[in-house]
Amino acid sequence: MEHVVIIGNGIAGVTAARHIRKLSNKKITIISAESEYFFSRTALMYIYMGHMKFEHTQPYENSFWKDNNIHLVKGYVEYVDVNTKSLQLLGNEIIRYDKLIIACGSKSNMFNWPGQNLDGVTGLCTKADLENLEKFTPACKSAVVVGGGLIGIELTEMLLSRNIKVTFLVREKSFWDVVLPEGESQLLNRHILEHGVDLRLETELKEIIADENGRAKSVLTSKDEIIPCQIVCLSTGVSPNIEFLMNSGIELGIGVRVNRFLETNVEHIYSIGDCAEQLEALPNRKAIEAVWYTGRMMGETVAQTICGNRLEYNPGSWFNSAKFLDIEYQTYGWIWNKPKENEAHYYWEHSSGKKCIRIAYNKNTSEFLGINTFGIRMRHEFFDNALTENRSVDYVVDNLSRANFDPEFYSKHEPEIQSLFYQTYSHTV
Repeated sequence: MEHVVIIGNGIAGVTAARHIRKLSNKKITIISAESEYFFSRTALMYIYMGHMKFEHTQPYENSFWKDNNIHLVKGYVEYVDVNTKSLQLLGNEIIRYDKLIIACGSKSNMFNWPGQNLDGVTGLCTKADLENLEKFTPACKSAVVVGGGLIGIELTEMLLSRNIKVTFLVREKSFWDVVLPEGESQLLNRHILEHGVDLRLETELKEIIADENGRAKSVLTSKDEIIPCQIVCLSTGVSPNIEFLMNSGIELGIGVRVNRFLETNVEHIYSIGDCAEQLEALPNRKAIEAVWYTGRMMGETVAQTICGNRLEYNPGSWFNSAKFLDIEYQTYGWIWNKPKENEAHYYWEHSSGKKCIRIAYNKNTSEFLGINTFGIRMRHEFFDNALTENRSVDYVVDNLSRANFDPEFYSKHEPEIQSLFYQTYSHTV
């Protein structure tokens, strides 16, 4: 019986296992060093904030794996031998495979800051990070969060929920302005400050300073300021967790290099999820996308290939969602922080400063290109269809109420959104 081994039990690896089982009776083994059972990594913050327990983050009963004949191994893969088609685990256990899926995910970025390995320093990438944060919290009155992306704002919200004072170091001129246009970025600057956060823009970490017991007691910034704290949270992005694959013969770049079928350069070895690096560029997309839904889609795709239906990975239109404290964010299609030459943006912001939308469109053809929404919950299906069908910006503006989860919002603001658009934005070809 063919043996499929999967390294990693995140959303990508587990989705691959589930779909291979649906399609075949192959022997399946999942290896994970982090946790025995699959859990929702995006829920780590809600465990810390007391909204749920760890067991609530496991979408399957523990018996699910045995019932579906999926063998789980808790262990750390030290080496992959492509010649003998085997894995060596820490402790010298050997596991042989016929087909191998590498879905080992990401780790927090570290930039060799002095003091980055002190007690009291953590990220938010793994279950161990959450456990460290819980260990450090009881003695903490103030914390420093380093890095102004999605993980940084999550950590800030988590710490605020424990009444911990937060200083937020962001190297950019405005929060997340490498992704967001100025209007949305400035809205979030104000929102973060309103929550009592000490937001330090254009400020980087220089050093973490230890006390006499080897624990973080303060940070030194790029502006030579010393900020006292008991916890330092590093949230400067993630990178593929691929060190164990060095010298294996599997082609590596920033991640594990794969073609459009998620195949590596070694026959019968595949890679999916945060650690997979696309060799052939997908339109407008990054070579590595550390996003939950793309990991799930890769898992579904590679399962088809392994079970005899060789399928090309096609993630479709980009979308993502997040939460900035109590403001929900969704994006569909592509909204660049600065419009490209052929693009125009329509921006509407509510007088409360807590809700806004931005629509991008081709100024030559009026084709709808993408939308950002803050404080408004939208339906994915509407925008996915509009992008797939190359709908016009007029169509999207005229039909926004079809996309909204909250009709009350549009009974109040839809006329304003539409009126401003047609009065202000010239877009007709």
